[in-house]
This record gives sequence, C-alpha cells and structure tokens, in this order.
Amino acid sequence: MTRTLVVGTGIAGLITALAHPRPEQVMVLTKAEPAASNTYAAQGGIAAVTEPPAPGDSVAAHVSDTLTAGAGHCDPRAVQALCADGADRIADLIAAGVPFDRTAGGGLSRGLEAAHSVARILHAGGDATGAGIADALLATAARAGIEVRGHTLVTELIADGARVRGVRALTSGGGQVEIEADAVVLATGGAGQLYPFTSNPDVATGDGVALAARAGAALADLEFYQFHPTTLALPGNFLVSEAVRGEGAVLRDAHGVRFMMGVHPDAELAPRDVVARAVADRMRSTGAPVRLDAIALGAARLAERFPSIDAAVRAAGLDWASEPVPITPAAHYWMGGVSTDLAGRTSIPGLYAVGEVARTGVHGANRLASNSLLEGAVFGHRAALATSSDSGAWAPELDLAADQNDPAITASSPAGARPRCTRASMQNLMWDAVGLGRDGDELAGAEQTFAGWADGDQAGSEAGDDLGAHEDANLLLLARLTARAARLRTTSMGAHHRIDHTRVLERTP
Repeated sequence: MTRTLVVGTGIAGLITALAHPRPEQVMVLTKAEPAASNTYAAQGGIAAVTEPPAPGDSVAAHVSDTLTAGAGHCDPRAVQALCADGADRIADLIAAGVPFDRTAGGGLSRGLEAAHSVARILHAGGDATGAGIADALLATAARAGIEVRGHTLVTELIADGARVRGVRALTSGGGQVEIEADAVVLATGGAGQLYPFTSNPDVATGDGVALAARAGAALADLEFYQFHPTTLALPGNFLVSEAVRGEGAVLRDAHGVRFMMGVHPDAELAPRDVVARAVADRMRSTGAPVRLDAIALGAARLAERFPSIDAAVRAAGLDWASEPVPITPAAHYWMGGVSTDLAGRTSIPGLYAVGEVARTGVHGANRLASNSLLEGAVFGHRAALATSSDSGAWAPELDLAADQNDPAITASSPAGARPRCTRASMQNLMWDAVGLGRDGDELAGAEQTFAGWADGDQAGSEAGDDLGAHEDANLLLLARLTARAARLRTTSMGAHHRIDHTRVLERTP
C-alpha cells in the first residue's frame, strides 16, 4: 500500500514527495500533465534570505516585510517558519538542479519586487523561474523512483471512521479507481478559474479545497483572493511579472499620467492589493486600460531579463520597448484554503495540505510577492517529515478551528453533482460581486444565486467521466463559500475590499 499519496505536481507536492524519508512509498497524482501547474507558470521568482544573505537582508527583515504585506492578518509563527527555513530549502532546490541565475562573480542574482525592503528574489531563466523549478523537481523525482501518475483526477476522499485512508479518482480512460494510503497530502494549488480574468492555468479549479470541504475539513480566509495588478489586457491575461516594476517600469493612465505616486509612498512597488485597486479605479475613471511603461529599460534589457514576457508581449503585436502596453488586474492567488498547522496537518486525521490549497496563515490578507514558491518548498518539506512520523492520535500543533468568518459546509452538492450553470456565468458573477470591490447586498445575492445553481433539479445528476463537469462542481461550491466568507467579513482588510465598509461603520451604534 502507498504510505503517502500526494495530489498535485507543483513545488509543494513534489517537495513533499522528495523530502519523504522513504520516497519509494510515495505516489504523486495529478489530473493533467505533470508540468501543468501554477508553479510551472511562475515568472517572478522565489523570495528567500540565503546564506550568505544579501547586503542588508536578514530573516527578521523578511519576516517584517511579510507581516506588513499581510495587513495584520498573518500568523507570526507561520511567517517565522517560512522565513527561517528559506535558506535550507533554497539549498535543496539548488541540489536538485534548479538553475538559478547567477551574477558575473558566480553569486546568486537577486531582484527587487513590491513590498520587499531589499532585493532578495531569486530567479531562473530571467522570468522562467517556475519552469526551472518544476523541470528540476520532476527530473529528480524520476531519478528517485517516485511514481508520478498523470491524468488522474481525485474526486473524493475515502475515510475509515474519522481518518482519511485514500482517494477515489477518475482516470484518463474514464475508469474509477480507489487508492489506499496512510496519509493523503493535498497540493492541488489555487482556484483562479473562479474568475473570467486570471493569470492561472486552466487546471487551477480549486479541486483540493473542494475535496477537503466536502469531507468536513476546517477552512479559513476564503475571502482573501489576491488580484495581480499587471496582466496584459488581452485574451488569456498573460502575466507581466511584478519584477518588471522592480526593475523600474511604471504605470500610466490613459492620459499618460503616472498616478501611483499619489496613491502610496512606494508607488508601483506598493503591496499588490493597493496597486490592483488603484489600477482598477483608474480604469473606471478613464474608461480605458492602464498602461505599463517599461520603455526606460530598453529593448536589450527587457529581452535579457524577461525573455518569456518579452516574447509573449511581442507575439501579441506589442513593442513594449517603444510604447507602454495595456494591462489589467486579474485573479492570481488565494490566501485562504484548508486550515493547517505548520506541518500541513488539517483538522481531519490523515489529511494534509500544502501550498496554495492550504491556509497556514503565512500570507495573511495579502501575500508578499514571491513568497508562494517558498511556501510550497518550506511547508512541503515539513509535511513530508510529518507524514512519515505521525501515528496514533492526531495532534495538530495549532488550533485548527475555523475562524469566525469561515463558512460552515452545509447543503453542499455531493461530489460529482453537475451544476445548473455554465462556468462562464459563474465566473462573471464572481468577478462582478466577489472581485476587487465588494458590497454586502451584492455578495448576499451572489451567494443565493450560487446556492440555487448547485441545488436545482440537475444537482443530483452525475458528472461521470466528464472532467470538466467535476471541475465545474468544485468551482461552484467554492464560489458560494467564498461569497459567503466575503459577506461575513464586513470590514476591509488587504485583498478583501468592502466598498460599503464606510456605510457599515456608520450604521454601527
């Protein structure tokens, strides 16, 4: 029997498998090709204080920057673990063959991104960091003999009493299989497909959070969804990394005005929630896209430092070395998810969660740029050690009770139920009501609509071997829960912005 079953092939899942003391007892599943993940698409890099640290940097400084970006909602214990473990996990990635970019002197090349006090962002291939990490880890897993099974969608967690003992899954041939395991680790990534405009790949449909929710696991912070401020305002919303602004690019409105200097002292390098809302506000006021002006960097520097972005921008018919390019915010990263302790343990014995699917508290209400890949490496490693040593009584290190804004899972459609809506209609409602600016009445209406779409006369019909229908059912469940969480948090915080916040305060006696 497989001792540890990992679901997901991003950095969190692969590190969990590779760090396990008995990798031959680990199996990794993914619903698509192993390289299809948010990790593979990551551009900007991985934030870490390495040994030796960059001049002026320290673990304490990284902790401070993370806490500040998180808008007062981070768990300090999780942040300390993330930052303190960073150097060791970077060393692991280098040992696995990740080709981080180097300076002329042979040291690690470091970039600056928003809300970081010093340049500490490591990158590979300029702007192909995620691909460099994913390729190296997949190759290392193959050499270690770890079974990585693609095109296998997990549709349900199997429980024996109160403990998870395996999964049911749909294979590429349409068959259903059951896989037993002593431990199941969810590493399925985020849910960018909740929205019509997202930087995430098509596979990001929140499957892990939906699996955990249906099994009754504690969730938290679902209302905190981060919107990246700079994706190309073209179909596909290609991400233009924050590192471009770190190199000196600026934002201009339709009239050519550089407006961020009047919004925040850090201008274009303010926290992402601040920049994304400012871009959206300026787009509404001018009726036109905001533009990213990278002309000062020059064609040679853009091609050298950002080869993937440069190629994509030029493929879209834009010459960003000579004219600003249109950008727009898009859904990017989910700070909420399955509640875990610092070793990935959830509220259900035998079930772990790592990476974006998990809510460790490390990101608070607004993730600091380039902390996501580090989170996957740090907490994947911690979960690997826990899965190999946990036995007997289940004793998470932290209180995993859902917070007051966490929606209880009630009247949810069963696994495999086919929703009564199109994915596009669900996504559009999420964008309008649960996007960058939120209103209590609109959130309540959206929540009611999502519930109706889930509980109508088709709710009992089975999705069968239709992968897309399973994904749609997961997305609809998460849309309802996210809308409810956003409605219950009546004040603004980080990425959760209530436009009726002032009115709510005025009505309070």
